Amino acid sequence: MANSSWGDVYKELGARPVINAIGSVTMLGGSTPVPEVKEAMQRAESAYIPLMELEERAGEAIARMMNVPAAYITSGAGSALTLATAAFMAGDDDRKIQQLPDTTGMKNEILIQKRQRYWYDRCLELAGARLVEFGTAERTTRNDLERAIGPETAAVHYYAVEQSPDPSALSLQETIEVAHARGVPVMVDSAGQIYPLDIFGKYVRMGADFQCIAAKYLGAPQSTGLALGTRDAIRKLGLQSFVSYEGRRIRGVGRPQKVDRQEMVGAVAAVKRWVTMDHEERLAKAERQSRAVMAPLRGIRGVKTQLIDNIIGHQPYGVKVEFDAKACGFTGQQVVDRLKAGDPPIWTRVREGEDFILIHVFGLYEGEDRIVGERIAALFRG
Repeated sequence: MANSSWGDVYKELGARPVINAIGSVTMLGGSTPVPEVKEAMQRAESAYIPLMELEERAGEAIARMMNVPAAYITSGAGSALTLATAAFMAGDDDRKIQQLPDTTGMKNEILIQKRQRYWYDRCLELAGARLVEFGTAERTTRNDLERAIGPETAAVHYYAVEQSPDPSALSLQETIEVAHARGVPVMVDSAGQIYPLDIFGKYVRMGADFQCIAAKYLGAPQSTGLALGTRDAIRKLGLQSFVSYEGRRIRGVGRPQKVDRQEMVGAVAAVKRWVTMDHEERLAKAERQSRAVMAPLRGIRGVKTQLIDNIIGHQPYGVKVEFDAKACGFTGQQVVDRLKAGDPPIWTRVREGEDFILIHVFGLYEGEDRIVGERIAALFRG
């Protein structure tokens, strides 16, 4: 590395820093707060403040900027899902709030499309809810949801991915229509749905009662998330939080999910930056980085690169790298393993069910894009 002090703080601990070519993944640290966020967080250190008040004022500021009724800062998007689930089960009944995760006497079923089961639906169960599938692995219809709603239904959960909508799933609009006709709230996991700006908070504006966003994608600390929703849903969600646990002395399930005052102020700054910044400049930089990765790989037999230019969501540009194992001598997984074993390690991945590498530039610092491309190319030069 050109910078001799790169990663020193980790090396001093005996840990090994890596070049992050995967993107904004939690296991590698998620994000690096942008300068505007760091400055706001530093300013927040100058005084203490009651966090119940700060949550309320910060939420109001975020809600205004995002044009939604209400907002709340949580310990990541996963925390928002857990708190919202608890809120839809216990409401504002302090006895029920303190009873969770024991859901005896409460509506405790969260409906979810069988086609939409995913890694993070575990967050819904942490408050004591039971996930109930509807529809089949092949498709979901309105009738499937209508039949699934019963006396124990607390909410319907929806997993939103604007980049690749599932034509065989029940749409969010239909989900809202069916659920609300039966008096059932709808909650949406939209952790990475932040760009174009018209999808930033879109689902609450469509009529969902709640949606979450991972603030790490905005340049905030990875340990912050945004809960957006109706005023009633967010008020009840706040009753489950760590600040309510201490400020009201009511023991909600959110006590372990702490957010400090600096992070709250940083999250507000991140939202302000996101809704006012020059996104064309941001995208142009990401494209330049992606092309820098691709440049050293041109002309290598058996290696094919493609620019990923879908700018919807949180990963605007990147590089798809495919390997013809017979022609180049490596499978994608072998390339991943060799990059991790190098110095410094470069982390990429082959996802389950895929045979190619997706390189995202979100986590690459200045010059690391070129290093990633050159290191991959070096594997084929022997």
